[in-house]
Amino acid sequence: MKKLLLTVACTMLSIAAIAQTQLPAPQKKAKTLSVMEALSTRHSERAFSDRALTPQELSNLLWAATGVNRPDGHITAPTAMNKQEIRLYVFTVDGVYEYLPQTHELREWAKGDHRAIVAGRQEFAKSAPVSLVMVGDYNKFGNSNDHARQMVAVDAGIMCQNINLYCAAAGLATVPRATMDVSAIVKLLGLNSNQQPILNNPVGFPAK
Repeated sequence: MKKLLLTVACTMLSIAAIAQTQLPAPQKKAKTLSVMEALSTRHSERAFSDRALTPQELSNLLWAATGVNRPDGHITAPTAMNKQEIRLYVFTVDGVYEYLPQTHELREWAKGDHRAIVAGRQEFAKSAPVSLVMVGDYNKFGNSNDHARQMVAVDAGIMCQNINLYCAAAGLATVPRATMDVSAIVKLLGLNSNQQPILNNPVGFPAK
């Protein structure tokens, strides 16, 4: 019993220790290419410079991906029945974070550089300063049958396209990917059987 209480106490302390960081407000009127220009220039990049994204650049990127854009809490990436079941994780050289759209914050999940597990067997992806991982949460969706899995995959694709178009508009490099070490990501993030990594986008500045 004492061991059980100690385990529960340690777990609670661990949860309490998770840090949350407020991001700068997104620059919704930032000067970028128009939607039509972004569509005409969008392409996949697999080579990145070592230039890091600033907090403001990261803020704009995450808001474009799935930030709140209306007072009622709806987000930039539409989801089936507004379930908002795609959780967005940010892998950087310093740590791994979950983006919280409703508060525009980052919640720390792990310290250190874990970009290699997102890169998987494709070495080039490790050189991007940021890797975004989209996780479908069937618990939030309310179902995990075949139709639900199809809709969750579609919603992840919509978010991925938001990322691709924002990067094209803002002069960032990215490529949508399904390759990653899924089992390692599941273990690192403590995901359960109803939470599935679906897509990822390494993001950075184009290599010169």
